[in-house]
Amino acid sequence: MELIFSQAVNSLVYAMLLFVLSAGLSLIFGLMNVINIAHGSFFMIGGYVALALAGATGNYWLALTLAPVPAIAMGVVMERVFLRRLYKRGHLDQVLLTFGFTYIFIGGVRWLWGADIRTLAVPGILEGAVEIGSLALPKYRLFIIGVGLALATLLWLLLERSRFGAMVRAGVDDAFTATGLGIDVSLLFSAVFALGVGLSALGGVVAAPVLGVYPGLDAEVLIPSFIVVVVGGLGSLKGAFIASIVVGVLDTLGKSYLPELSIFIVYLALIVVLLTRPQGLCGRVPA
Repeated sequence: MELIFSQAVNSLVYAMLLFVLSAGLSLIFGLMNVINIAHGSFFMIGGYVALALAGATGNYWLALTLAPVPAIAMGVVMERVFLRRLYKRGHLDQVLLTFGFTYIFIGGVRWLWGADIRTLAVPGILEGAVEIGSLALPKYRLFIIGVGLALATLLWLLLERSRFGAMVRAGVDDAFTATGLGIDVSLLFSAVFALGVGLSALGGVVAAPVLGVYPGLDAEVLIPSFIVVVVGGLGSLKGAFIASIVVGVLDTLGKSYLPELSIFIVYLALIVVLLTRPQGLCGRVPA
């Protein structure tokens, strides 16, 4: 029983990290129809900036709050100066451009911080474990789960119950009509891109004490996040949340009980969804 509960907690921790990363990717990919291969780079940059801020101030919470800001600024510049020129062109151009940015970001990270694996220290209040009977649950892992659930709730309220969310849906469904109604679709899409990048960077900060930060982290997290987006359905926040839990459970249990088949199990789930429900678990069927 203890082992099952421990595996469930580990699955939820990984699932929430995947959700924070893939939610931003789902927004950009599903709502804007933009493929951003550099999305994982912002996850990595968020972790590195948090490491620098925490080292300079000794304050994890300040790093958690401010670390996404430089990543958001870089993302906005990348979107407005470079990606915007490619909106009317094919996805291949977007892939090539953002793939090039991944090398720029990795080069910058290596130049500033080197190639060693670094780990962000856990704040004192989150050190240790919470004991429930004979179970000892690490406080920081419970914090990650809490962050993921809180962000899922806030994003749902933002996209489904706010004026901003209504404008985003209008801009996606019919940009021409939305512009005629006075909505600045260009600015709106920049805001969506900034939100997606910010979520990725925030995920990197939260994950830094668990995964560490190092050049190449971006590529390692990008593939699982794309799997989550495809399985959940493009642009579906609910789908991203459900798919994150599915992939998190399959990956964690696979590595524990069938380590030689763990990667195959996750990809098998992707194949099954693509064959039986190509639009994803919660995606809309194309008209």
